[in-house]
Amino acid sequence: MTETTPFLVLNAYAVGFFPMAESREAEDIFWVDPDFRGVIPLENFHISRSFKRFLKNNPFKVTCDTDFDSVIRGCAAPTKKREDSWINEKIIELFTELYHMGYGHSIEVWEDKKLVGGLYGVAIGGAFFAESMFSRKSQASKVALANLVARLKYSGFTLLDTQFMTDHLEGFGGEEISREEFKRRLTKALMLPVTFYDAPDQDGWLLESLTQSLTQTS
Repeated sequence: MTETTPFLVLNAYAVGFFPMAESREAEDIFWVDPDFRGVIPLENFHISRSFKRFLKNNPFKVTCDTDFDSVIRGCAAPTKKREDSWINEKIIELFTELYHMGYGHSIEVWEDKKLVGGLYGVAIGGAFFAESMFSRKSQASKVALANLVARLKYSGFTLLDTQFMTDHLEGFGGEEISREEFKRRLTKALMLPVTFYDAPDQDGWLLESLTQSLTQTS
């Protein structure tokens, strides 16, 4: 049986597969290559007028790659809507290694020095594979997503993979595409020599530049 290593995970992403676990307590993982894939076209990312106003007066502090472990464990933690998780200890171990290798990235959302939301994923070439996000305060995960999109657009990424499509992601311009179309976009994105922008957004210019360029919904 082939050992699952961080390099195997990277190779799997490069051909369109991603890992999941049956439950938080499961010892193993399995690979998924769905018929239809959720993506957020970066050029079509949009937000509501009310959320744009919220971002303008954003009460949260947002950081990048400063507390990957807390973010991935926050994503795996039970919530009122979901008691179990597809993120088990094996996935946490693998993605933490990818983080230390420079491929894994996290966005952290803070309120009064408490982590209230965030997301994590993997960057390869010009493709970012968003794995999961969580929120302990209203709007926190949305702020994390907006910050991620700002970084991806600034860096020159062309593909934001969300794995599956949800009503929540559709509200930001997300769409569902076929496996074949996803792999076509993936092949092009992987060839791009871009680097994920992980510097601090100290003055909030990243989000400001994003909101000025966005299409708004009502």
